[in-house]
Amino acid sequence: MARSASDLLDLDVTGIAHGGTFIARHEGRVVFVSDAIPGERVRARITDDTKASFWRAETVEVLEASPHRRPHVWAEADVSRDPEERAGGADLGHIDLAHQRSLKQQVLREALDKFAGADLDAPTVEAVDDTDGTGWRTRISLHVDDDGVIGPYAARSHRVIPVASHALARPRVEAEALALKKGDAGRIDLVESADGDVHVLRRPKRAKRRPAPRVLTERVGDRAFRVDADGFWQVHPAAAATLDAAVRSALDGRVDAAATHLDLYGGVGLLASSLAAAGATDIVTVESSARATAHARENLADVGVTAVTARVDRYLAGLGDGARAGTVVLDPPRSGAGRAVVEGVHALAPDAVVYVACDPVALARDLGTFRGLGWKVEQTRAFDLFPHSHHFEVVATLAR
Repeated sequence: MARSASDLLDLDVTGIAHGGTFIARHEGRVVFVSDAIPGERVRARITDDTKASFWRAETVEVLEASPHRRPHVWAEADVSRDPEERAGGADLGHIDLAHQRSLKQQVLREALDKFAGADLDAPTVEAVDDTDGTGWRTRISLHVDDDGVIGPYAARSHRVIPVASHALARPRVEAEALALKKGDAGRIDLVESADGDVHVLRRPKRAKRRPAPRVLTERVGDRAFRVDADGFWQVHPAAAATLDAAVRSALDGRVDAAATHLDLYGGVGLLASSLAAAGATDIVTVESSARATAHARENLADVGVTAVTARVDRYLAGLGDGARAGTVVLDPPRSGAGRAVVEGVHALAPDAVVYVACDPVALARDLGTFRGLGWKVEQTRAFDLFPHSHHFEVVATLAR
């Protein structure tokens, strides 16, 4: 018999699921429950019982707390608040940082075991600084409802809730966010650029036209990168430099200066610059956004990068028989590269592949495809670039 969505269950939490929820069981059925920690016993409200194989629930009370539980770093997301009033975006903020990283490693290990092969080890998730994991977001998105209320969405909903703090935001971003006045319904993006300025981008729902993109300058080492304010750039101030260093390390000794090297899903050229720093002189960067491609061409004019605007799968399919590449770097979106792209990369017979991933399950699937084609995963590194959330980045190096 189906249960009411208001039913409460006492659950023993046994694991963590990909996506920042936790695993319990009730009468043989899996229940994905928020705001918990493995080892805890919680009282949870069922929010979705429409699936035969699993339910979803939200913790309303912690009955037996884990020693790793802490007061939430964002007061507006704490378990003491009604689930409908908890701010979203910091789904691990109630767990001490060291244990967060252990849980992220566990998620990666289970994804690799399931999709890439049980003989692959999951690396330790590395911290990128020695802070408490707050105050790092250089970019946040807020929403304005039809009554003019500004705030983040509540967790797992599109309901705007007002807040008095933004614990993960950079201090200047938080100050600007809290100073915002009511406005037209829509979205507001706040972006802190490398010079410390905060740019407020209002996106009214009923806007007649989209404003001309605002261009910012970001920096990694001595290199400047022009990027649209609403374009893609890493949100942790140390992220771009961390990934650049990791990719350079992975490329060490793998770059033949006479070969053509590919940077797939290249954005504004960050990892193409890593290839150049590793000794590549013939680089093609491929990106579906024409504006990002134009920025990449400008950002890397001194190293002669060829910037191509195209979907990666179509670009690879159009290369034809006999095309070859030296080393391929790819940084796909959260959905991963997918079989067609992996097979297209394989067909180029590159010397090595360096894969930068923001989703452990998508990465594991793609690594499984590579391994099925005869590739070996030589190294993986993981970085905690998004503390207090379930997200993290992985850099994998493959060779044949």
